[in-house]
Amino acid sequence: MRFVFRRLLKAPLFTVIALATLAVGIGANAAIFTVIRSVLLTPLPFNQPDRLVGVWHTAPGLNFKTLNMSPSLYFTYREESKVFENVSMWNDGAASVTGLAEPERVDTLEFNWTALPTLQVQPALGRNFTEKDDSAGMPETVILSHTYWQKKFGGDPAALGKRIMVDGKAREIIGVMPSNFRFLNEDPALILPFQVDRSKVFFGNFSYQGLARLKPGVTVEAANADVARMIPMSIQKFPMPPGFSVEMFKQARVGPNLHLLHEDLVGDIGKVLWVLMGTVGIVLFIACANVANLFLVRAEGRQQEMAVRAALGAGFGRLSREMLGESVSLGVVGGLLGLGLAYGGVQLLKVLGPSGLPRLSEIAIDPAVVVFTLVISIVAGMLFGVIPVFRFGHSQLGTTLKQGGRGSSDGRNRQRTRGLLAVVQVALALVLLIGSGLMIRTFQAMRNVQPGFTKPEEVLIFRVTIPDAVIKDPEQTVRAFESILHRLEEIPGVTSASLANTFTMSGGQNNDPVFVEDKPTPEGQIPPIRRYKWVAPGSFRTMGNPIKAGRDIAWDDVYNMRNVVLVSENFARATWGDARNALGKRIRERPNGTWREVIGVAGEERDDGVNQPAPSVIYWPMMARDIWDDKVHVNRWMMVGVRSPRVGSQGFLDDVRKAVWSVNSSLPLANVRTMKKVYDRSMQTTSFTLVMLGIAAAMAVLLGIVGIYGVIAYSVTQRTREIGIRLALGAQKSDVTGMFVRHGLILTGVGIATGLAAAFGLTRLMSTLLFGVNATDPVTYLAVSAVLILAAFTASYLPARRATAVDPVTSLRSE
Repeated sequence: MRFVFRRLLKAPLFTVIALATLAVGIGANAAIFTVIRSVLLTPLPFNQPDRLVGVWHTAPGLNFKTLNMSPSLYFTYREESKVFENVSMWNDGAASVTGLAEPERVDTLEFNWTALPTLQVQPALGRNFTEKDDSAGMPETVILSHTYWQKKFGGDPAALGKRIMVDGKAREIIGVMPSNFRFLNEDPALILPFQVDRSKVFFGNFSYQGLARLKPGVTVEAANADVARMIPMSIQKFPMPPGFSVEMFKQARVGPNLHLLHEDLVGDIGKVLWVLMGTVGIVLFIACANVANLFLVRAEGRQQEMAVRAALGAGFGRLSREMLGESVSLGVVGGLLGLGLAYGGVQLLKVLGPSGLPRLSEIAIDPAVVVFTLVISIVAGMLFGVIPVFRFGHSQLGTTLKQGGRGSSDGRNRQRTRGLLAVVQVALALVLLIGSGLMIRTFQAMRNVQPGFTKPEEVLIFRVTIPDAVIKDPEQTVRAFESILHRLEEIPGVTSASLANTFTMSGGQNNDPVFVEDKPTPEGQIPPIRRYKWVAPGSFRTMGNPIKAGRDIAWDDVYNMRNVVLVSENFARATWGDARNALGKRIRERPNGTWREVIGVAGEERDDGVNQPAPSVIYWPMMARDIWDDKVHVNRWMMVGVRSPRVGSQGFLDDVRKAVWSVNSSLPLANVRTMKKVYDRSMQTTSFTLVMLGIAAAMAVLLGIVGIYGVIAYSVTQRTREIGIRLALGAQKSDVTGMFVRHGLILTGVGIATGLAAAFGLTRLMSTLLFGVNATDPVTYLAVSAVLILAAFTASYLPARRATAVDPVTSLRSE
């Protein structure tokens, strides 16, 4: 090993280039593996997490692949299950806290009393909810997160038993969670009980999320089978919602869709990460090919030395071990440098990574990552080191010694291995370039989509909630919201302000069936599910979403509780063929409900993200009569939208706060952000994938072009005598240049042909990440190929020009 390191130190340029190439390739792999390990492979921080499942359902009769939990199913599973050790419901949410300092809106988790026992987690201080705490009409209680306890009470144990005002109601603090408690991707300040009244539960209401712990030895498949057995029991146990029949829910074909809870955390990000892992794996392979080419050149320069040593008794094994010792040593040192690059990359990812990436704060290099890096470093060293070992085997050393080291032109056979490596580099670089090109086309297609709003950087949104403990009367609640809008409109620079329970892509969904008067649903069937939104007058103008036909909701409609609605353009087209045909038609939310007249048609909203189809939406006035079981339904938590060119300045936000607090000083502003941030978040996964693929493709192309350049440059060096003879015999300089350029383009052409075939199959693996472009898009394939050919031509032309500078006399005299 001393001999190996001494030789490497005597060739500093070779060593530095090889180490830098390897560090980049290995570091990229180590960084992505760190993310994959932290996000995908690390189990949830609970006892026996492989027994925790998310309780989901499916309803193919309603075109629902995933359907949430309902209270009726929760009670049925608790009472009838043979496979669940425990089952519970949960939801994320937010609540207003007053009386501790300035009013604030904090994130919450709603748990029933079985949730923490299901997770097998105990509060660090105090106690868990009991069945009594979770019963309707019982005193209000709350459990604090450790962070919130420290922030508001300074970690004082005397906080237990105190009361805080949550949404206008006094709640007793009964516990504090452990400092390391994390539930999926939630970071709540408060945990609240549901207090569901079992006597008022209907079948349906799939508005909750489910969680269960399987009994020891029970598989997810067995649990799904048991849930399928219990769903019909629930239909029989609980009454149907008013106007619905048992037959309707049978037509929906509600079924089980349980899976490990870990999948609820990871979601679809796993597909992106595995694609990126494959991408950086290709980069490492290209890096190895590049270093192998360097080793070939180095080994050829040492042929005379190795031949002498072989003649003095060194066997093939000894010489091979030495060459492999150099390559593996370089691999390991490159891996250590790569580990440093990976650490820097992970820290950068934490700062710049997409907020939708789960467990982002937990991503860290651990011993498993170090072992992984060491293994791929050794494998990489063996990979690029074994090629020169076999290329310059013992059988060739005698021949080399007989030639006496005379300079001679390098024949085609001597170029074949380096050419093959260059072809591999070009092919793999092309695959990555095509993948990057497809993501660029996807990004462009998404940017061209009309999302349902305009100039999002000029729209500020935030949530305001008026609990019934603050204002009980529904009409007075609406008037308070209207007063807030008027105060906001008085702010200098504000052009409009309005309300909705949720704006485009801002989160929060309500989905329910819609019955159409002139399109009756067959008896016993539930009509298609549509999205419901509750809006105030002017919400479409504030967002920049045009009214395609008819008119907007007016304040008179709200206060007089007129039976009117708006619908989205795609709902109007699907139901009546044209937007204008929808005007005057009537719909309702349940079979025996009140008919509502369609007074307007709004433009479509890409509510699930710009890469998803726009859902059909029904827009209800924010206060309405006879909705579901409510005589008067009013939305008490609304999202406020304010349009102004001043959005983004601190002074403007201060003006907005003053305007809201001038109406009621106990109303906190929650989740304050611009629509631009909402829009960018919908693009985050695509942007993240595009940047990562772009970096990988750039590295791959650079390494591939360096490989082509190296092959041609070395060929020029080795064929100096041949070039001199050609020039002496009258060959034109352009002919000599063309000879080497053709060589480079032939290698590139073979690499491109191979890469196109590989890309045709491999890019299908990323089809779920694409939007508006096919995985085999010919424009991308042709454009990328043309760019690579141009780059390869440049890489071939530069060393080829040097060939024309050869002096024939000097070249022949050296012989």
